[in-house]
This record gives sequence, structure tokens and C-alpha cells, in this order.
Amino acid sequence: MDSLATDPRLTTAVAAVLSYLVGSLSFAVIVSRLFGLNDPRTYGSGNPGATNVLRSGHKGAAVLTLVFDALKGYVPVFIAHRLGLGQTAVTLIGLAAFLGHLWPVFFRFEGGKGVATAAGVLLAFEPSLGGLVLGVWLLMAIVFRYSSLAALTASLAAPVIQWQLMGAGAMTVGVAIMSVLLIWRHAANIKKLLAGQESKLGQKAAPPPP
Repeated sequence: MDSLATDPRLTTAVAAVLSYLVGSLSFAVIVSRLFGLNDPRTYGSGNPGATNVLRSGHKGAAVLTLVFDALKGYVPVFIAHRLGLGQTAVTLIGLAAFLGHLWPVFFRFEGGKGVATAAGVLLAFEPSLGGLVLGVWLLMAIVFRYSSLAALTASLAAPVIQWQLMGAGAMTVGVAIMSVLLIWRHAANIKKLLAGQESKLGQKAAPPPP
């Protein structure tokens, strides 16, 4: 315990592993099971996230999924701040939670796209950063009614907002990595948007092809 407290590298490594494990909790699947709903990976976009859970028609389950997916990104970073860890350590811990959502060890590494978890990480990094990025998402979602388009726009805006608010540093790299991964995870949505086939918020969709 003394070595853990005195060695910041060991503290960061342990915290990052724990953060990854927390991020690996797929609340879309967990909440759906609790409510007796179908596995969100079997309908709609097949993505285990709040937007797809909403397509089940159960708004309460979708809201809980959204909240818990955001919290699993927020809480590890918040604790890292409270421990007095530096920006690089805090960034790595936030990235670990995000990567856990994308590739969850408890769910055969088949995770979601990470929008809510990324939002939680950004809010914990800096509340004004998270708030402004969420504002971009909300504006685009209200105007165009496409969750994927809102996520893509917010992903592009996040590194720019972070740079303007906080300057360049380890967190700039971390936010940029999350943004790139978010855009990459939305590759199928980009194709659907260009083809005019993307489902709008709250719209029920057919099961994905086998």
C-alpha cells in the first residue's frame, strides 16, 4: 500500500486498469436484462448504447443506460482528480474507461460507440469542456434528429474546444484519440447518413442483418 501511495506510475497503472474494468460494464445490456427487454445487440443498429435501447420503446431503460454509461466515464476521472494525479494520469484513466466501453472484457470485447462515456469523461476533465461539447451534440440532435450526426459533429468539435479552453497538453491528445475512435465507430452510420437511410432519434428500426 505504501508503494502504491508513493509511486505515481503504479497508482496510475492500477487506476487505469480499474477504470477500464468499470468502462467494460455494458449498461445497455445490463439494464435491458433488468427490464426484461431484448438484448440491444439484436435489434436496431445492434449497438449496445442508450440510443438503441430507446428503439425498444422503453424510455426509462434508455435514460438509465445513458446515465450509467456517462457515470462510468465520469467517476474514475473524478476520483483521479481527487487523488491529485497529474493531467497525463487523469487523461490515461479517462481513456481507459472509454476503451472499456468500446472493447468490454466482460462482454467478449463487443462494445458500443462510446458517446455517453466520452461525455462523462469530458465533463470530469473539465465541466465547461463537457458542457460545451454536449451543447454541440444537443443543438445538432434537436435540429437534425440524428443521434449519429450529433455525435460526429461533437466529436469534431471536442478537440478544438479543449484546445481553446485549456491549451495543448496530454489532455489534448486524449480528447483527439477519443474523437478519432468515435468517428471510426460511426463508420456505418456515416454510410447510412450519406445514403439517407439513417434512423432518427426514437425511431424504431428493423433488426440488423445476420
